[in-house]
Amino acid sequence: MEIISARIEDSKEISSLLQQLGYPDTEYFVEDKIKFLLEHPDEELLTCKFNGKIVALISLHFIPQLALRGDFARISYFAVNENFRSGGIGRKLEEYCVELAKARECDRIEVHCHSRRTKAHEFYYRQGYVESPKYLVKLL
Repeated sequence: MEIISARIEDSKEISSLLQQLGYPDTEYFVEDKIKFLLEHPDEELLTCKFNGKIVALISLHFIPQLALRGDFARISYFAVNENFRSGGIGRKLEEYCVELAKARECDRIEVHCHSRRTKAHEFYYRQGYVESPKYLVKLL
């Protein structure tokens, strides 16, 4: 297993993982999104490869905080190929991101995970995450 930064050439495999998360049709724009994330200094888009194939991805954002000493890290997309789940890949990838966040002087890492993703919630609880109340969104 190898954790490395995503590449633009990975767009097809990344799109396939996003489809498993319930985001269809990303192949039409995901290459531009990958390019943006790779060029942004406060973003990490990581993949996990097994036998040369991408089996997991995670998108991590570093958010400076004005009123708090430590900054935040936020996981926005985290997918492990359905054929590789429960094998420790997700745990290793999440732990790798925790170390990146600590190195960037973050004092917390957060994730917003839809209520329908109950298996994902179980994973996050095992990793030490706790529920934080009230997340509001306004669609534009």
